Amino acid sequence: MGLKKRGSSLLPLFMWTSGAAFALEVADPCAGPSALLNVENRPTVADSACVVPFEKGLVEGGVQYQNIKGGKSGYNLPQVELRLGLPAKTELSITAPNFTRQTVIPHAGWGPTIVGLKHELGYNAKWLATVEGLLTLASGGSAYGSDGLGGTINGIVNYTINDHWSLSFMLGVSTQTLAYSAGGGRYNSVNPDLVLTWQATAKFQTYGEVYGQSKTSPNAGAGFNADAGIQYLFTPTLASDLELGQRISGKLGQFNHYLGAGLAWFF
Repeated sequence: MGLKKRGSSLLPLFMWTSGAAFALEVADPCAGPSALLNVENRPTVADSACVVPFEKGLVEGGVQYQNIKGGKSGYNLPQVELRLGLPAKTELSITAPNFTRQTVIPHAGWGPTIVGLKHELGYNAKWLATVEGLLTLASGGSAYGSDGLGGTINGIVNYTINDHWSLSFMLGVSTQTLAYSAGGGRYNSVNPDLVLTWQATAKFQTYGEVYGQSKTSPNAGAGFNADAGIQYLFTPTLASDLELGQRISGKLGQFNHYLGAGLAWFF
């Protein structure tokens, strides 16, 4: 009788410790000495499924040189995004206006400001899921800004294949407006994005990406592009990247191909 009572009282403790041991076996995919390579959004078009940890911050920036149809060229910079970790596995992001200069009309101008919230839904040994909302403010210059308010909702899922390979998929729906000088027309689109990543070492990884939109302007249909690049972790708080992009079809991004480079800094 006493033994039965003692055994039943130990059962909840056994279940709790077993659950705790199981939880410890599942490492946080967004933590560790190489975390910055997983947390940073750049250089992919898809955002990371990881959020910036609470009370931490991340600044990302870079430059992109583009080859445009007709033998023309252009560049844009500084591609600055500030991301701040909030409680409950949530982050706040602010994408600053980006400056574009090119050899075709319109020659130069500033892009819009974008504010976003991203929340981690959860993870296990293989999967990580996140949801993200982005608000494009009616801001920027008349040539490259947003004439009206825009918005995007993204679902992001990351699948860990093994210790070196992972697959990330982002699917978004958005409503955006053109710049004032382009008429300010509104268009809605569905935006798929697939990224395959190979982490060769704790400091180096490479990726390939295919992404698109079902509409690229009020009067234009779908567009798809591809890109590939490398990322290198100098320290746990500083990473660099180098990437190449190529147009596949349509007019998404208005380029033939591009070369980009940038940095990400944890603080």
